[in-house]
Amino acid sequence: MAPRARDLGLPFPGRPGPLNAITDVAGVTVGFTTLTDPAKKMRTGVTAIRPRRDHGRPEPVNAGHFALNGNGEMTGTHWIDDAGWFIGPVLITDTHGVGAAHHGATRWMIDTYADHFAEHAWAMPVVAETYDGVLNDINAMHVAPDHAIAAIEAAAGGPVAEGSVGGGNGMIAYEFKAGTGTASRLVEIDGRTWTVGCLVQANHGIRPWFQVLGKHVGRLMPEGTFRDREQGSIIVVLATDAPLTPLSLRHMAKRAALGLGRGGTPGGNSSGDIFLAFSVAPFGPASQRPGALVERVAFDADRIDPFYLAAVEAVEEAVVNAIVAGEDTPTVKPPGRICPGIDRARLAALFADDAS
Repeated sequence: MAPRARDLGLPFPGRPGPLNAITDVAGVTVGFTTLTDPAKKMRTGVTAIRPRRDHGRPEPVNAGHFALNGNGEMTGTHWIDDAGWFIGPVLITDTHGVGAAHHGATRWMIDTYADHFAEHAWAMPVVAETYDGVLNDINAMHVAPDHAIAAIEAAAGGPVAEGSVGGGNGMIAYEFKAGTGTASRLVEIDGRTWTVGCLVQANHGIRPWFQVLGKHVGRLMPEGTFRDREQGSIIVVLATDAPLTPLSLRHMAKRAALGLGRGGTPGGNSSGDIFLAFSVAPFGPASQRPGALVERVAFDADRIDPFYLAAVEAVEEAVVNAIVAGEDTPTVKPPGRICPGIDRARLAALFADDAS
């Protein structure tokens, strides 16, 4: 497994969870289907995030979403904006794979929650995308519904693979090979510890913009650039075990933009920068229809700033983790070029004096 950013001595702020991954949030699991076949110019896949291991009937999770720039897709967000929750898995794939992934997620939900869907129920899974057409023949539409189902069924806790896995397989960030990245932060309030986890599919930025902890890394490593403008996107998924309201989660999703800004991107016009935040805290009795009044526990908004900071820090680190995991990869369009993996030794050397 490739080293992560902290393994190179990069002194990110904040206190990470044991795995420094979205799976530090209790119950959250991640699975991948990774599709690579050079003969077919195939380098793509599907990433699945299951918010909780519900059984028999889907249990909603409070959620909020925010789009910094809308040149992209995340299905189900109109309902999240109106209702403040969703059910089922979250999938991330390539731009032309959204329909297939949505079909697969819907099929999985119908089969998994058979009793629920025997009634007048509907499935509205969250499926997001970024464009991998530089490293993958995206018009061949390699992603199929079964690939989405396989990713969901592969979802597990523990360490999360990064870089060229799942939907991140064909992705590029700041003109370095990138893809899937993750990180987490612990938040202590009133003697209790809460967790904020993050997973990104990083496919954004151009080299001159790239910064790491305030250092202009992109300007110091200009080799191998091949773009003169932004042509990518990024999806950010934030999870927490804290009982945050949908409004607070929407506000936390907005803070993903600040984490990305620390990496140097201004959010280019051609970029789709779309963010989702959800809470795995017990949803409450609403799904059992107890009556007209429902009581829930939620954080006081005046005490929530530490969660916002945790989100910013986790997003910042997750993007760098995605880039650090990258390896040199041949391009499909145009053919015959190499999208470089970042030189980890040079990156580590930039921070060697800081650690002394």
